[in-house]
Amino acid sequence: MSMAGNLRKVTSLGKAGGLRRVARLARRRRRVDLSHPARSPLGSSVVNCVSYRDGRRVPGGGDLVETVERVRKHGDGFVWLGLHEPTDLEFADIAELFELHPLAVEDAIEAHQRPKLERYDETLFAVFKTVCYVEHEELTATSEVVNTGEIMVFTGHDFVITVRHGRHGSLGPLREELEADPEQLAKGPAAVLHALADHVVDEYLSVTDSVQGDLDQVETDVFAEAGARVDPGRIYQLKRELLELKRAVAPLARPLEELATRPIRVVDPEIQAYFRDVTDHLLRVKDQIASFDELLNSILQAHLAQVTVAQNEDMRKITAWAALVAVPTMVCGVYGMNFDHMPELHWQFGYPLVIGVIAVACLTLYRGFRRNGWL
Repeated sequence: MSMAGNLRKVTSLGKAGGLRRVARLARRRRRVDLSHPARSPLGSSVVNCVSYRDGRRVPGGGDLVETVERVRKHGDGFVWLGLHEPTDLEFADIAELFELHPLAVEDAIEAHQRPKLERYDETLFAVFKTVCYVEHEELTATSEVVNTGEIMVFTGHDFVITVRHGRHGSLGPLREELEADPEQLAKGPAAVLHALADHVVDEYLSVTDSVQGDLDQVETDVFAEAGARVDPGRIYQLKRELLELKRAVAPLARPLEELATRPIRVVDPEIQAYFRDVTDHLLRVKDQIASFDELLNSILQAHLAQVTVAQNEDMRKITAWAALVAVPTMVCGVYGMNFDHMPELHWQFGYPLVIGVIAVACLTLYRGFRRNGWL
């Protein structure tokens, strides 16, 4: 029988004998370890499936049905199922097994959601926006600075399901850190939810520190000697990337506040204190982003002011040279008229006199413009 068929039968796990029937069906086929994505019968979207008891990983492999059966049979511990960009077909039976709400399932599959926290009976559904800094040698008008992804988390009394979207944000290192701290992991699925939130916000801090470097570089270039020649597209691009970071960070404040202050069944009060610490870190990131945005506005205005000043200087130079050219043009234009009775027209020294007057006038204007800084 297929894995999908077995999972449909697990919907009766809450009824007497439901787990026994699933177990008998599961024993008829070869066991497959879900911790290896390439061998997962649910498809390549399954990254890992592990159960924990008293903060420690339960040894032994097994498929999802066996893992859930083992946890619910003992009545303690929980299952952590990790998925990466699952399809509708891959997630349908999992949703049926854990009785997930259809609206939350739809959001988890479609992605492109704002950070939020929703309650569906005994299940929490949280959406976190993940970000990573894109390394680049030099910031240009088309450089990608911030790349975003998403992590959806279903949290129940005996399970945690993480659905990750995007090329970054692997949760493998986070899982290892939690397993190295059994005391914290023993606090249940809420401890995993806190660790995920803390991990996401820590990435925000790391990205803002990296963006600070780009911001400092742009500021240095603008106020350098050749600052007027800085491409304004670099500033606009950095503002756009900063806006994308802001969209990921700002909406998360309210969900974290709910997790830190409001009573939630699946979140132990002791864990709520940890969420308050995450909220403080998030506020720090929001303040940094706001200050970055204000500084970029100031840099852009300073750059435009520099461009305006440079243009005014160019106009003054052009005007000064035009005035210098206007003197000989005027004199030559007067003496170029075909009149017989003009002063000094037939005088032997008339030509040298006119040339001398032109030279003295141009030299006087040139010295005056240089003294005033126009040339």
